[in-house]
Amino acid sequence: MRPEKESGIGLHIDNFQIMVTEELISFATRYTQAWCSGNPANVAAFFVEGGSLTINNDASAVGREAIANSAQEFMTSFPDMVVTMDRLAEVHGQLRYYWTMSGTNTGPGGTGKSLQISGYEALEMADSGLIQSAIGHYDELEWARQVG
Repeated sequence: MRPEKESGIGLHIDNFQIMVTEELISFATRYTQAWCSGNPANVAAFFVEGGSLTINNDASAVGREAIANSAQEFMTSFPDMVVTMDRLAEVHGQLRYYWTMSGTNTGPGGTGKSLQISGYEALEMADSGLIQSAIGHYDELEWARQVG
C-alpha cells in the first residue's frame, strides 16, 4: 500500500515512501478491537487469505483458519483479555503496530495470575489493504515471570 499524496507520517522503506494515513490508523484501531472481541475469526478477517501471523520464534500460522486458531489460544487463556494500540510507526523500514495486552490467565489450566505486557507486530500490508504478514514480538521471560 503506497499512497503518494495523502497526509500522514512518512514511512521510508527502501526507495519508497509509505504514509501512515488516517486509513491505516483506523485499520489498526479496528484490528485492536478484533483482538478484544473474543471472536478469533474477527482477527483472522484482517489478513489476506493465505496471510501469516508469526509470534516470536514460533511456527507461522498461515491462512485465516490457522490465524484464528492462534488468536483463540490467547482468547481462551485470557478470557478477559484487553489489547490497546500504543502507536503505529515506522522503525528501521518496517510498519510497526505497538500494543499492550492485559488480562488474567483464568482459561483451562491457567494460573489465575494477571498479565500486562507490551510488544509489537511488524506488518506487511497487501495491496488489498489487509495484512499479508504480521511478525509479533513480546518478552517471553517477562510473560513467564508474570503468569508463572
